[in-house]
Amino acid sequence: MPESFLDTPLKEKMTKEELLSLLKKEAHNLHMKDIMLATAFFQEDAQFMPRGYREDYIKTFSKAFFTRIKDIKEDDDHYHGFVDMVKLRGFFKLLDEQKENAKSDRELCFLRIARIVATYTTFIREESIHPVGTKFPGGFILKFQGGEYLCPVKDRQKRNPSALCRFCVSVQDANAI
Repeated sequence: MPESFLDTPLKEKMTKEELLSLLKKEAHNLHMKDIMLATAFFQEDAQFMPRGYREDYIKTFSKAFFTRIKDIKEDDDHYHGFVDMVKLRGFFKLLDEQKENAKSDRELCFLRIARIVATYTTFIREESIHPVGTKFPGGFILKFQGGEYLCPVKDRQKRNPSALCRFCVSVQDANAI
């Protein structure tokens, strides 16, 4: 995989516009092969999930990757303000740890795309990392209501040291406790 800004030290201060510009370059460097390898990783990663949940997981995240990469490439909106660099550094540190523990090229492609997409949704768009409508075990679904992203597993997962949930803008769905 090519070297990228994602593998280099971050600036002390960065606007959302600057970060978006870097993410656009990253998105343009992705190839269909990368997305296919990431999708193969989804399938591999989901092999022990219950069938209905597994199929939805693969469909949801494959679509989200394609859609978000396209969104990033075509995003001409103007985003004001600065990126929370402390939060972004912590976010990248966690992703770097995941990358170091990757066991295959498929997983590395998944992590590369996830890093681009999750950075975009979290730090540029200020949206939930998981797409609205994502299903979780127990029949719970990530929702957007009243201007908030309601996640059924937020409180449990933000204590998980390998989960990105602590960086996500979603809040715990009180109906899923």
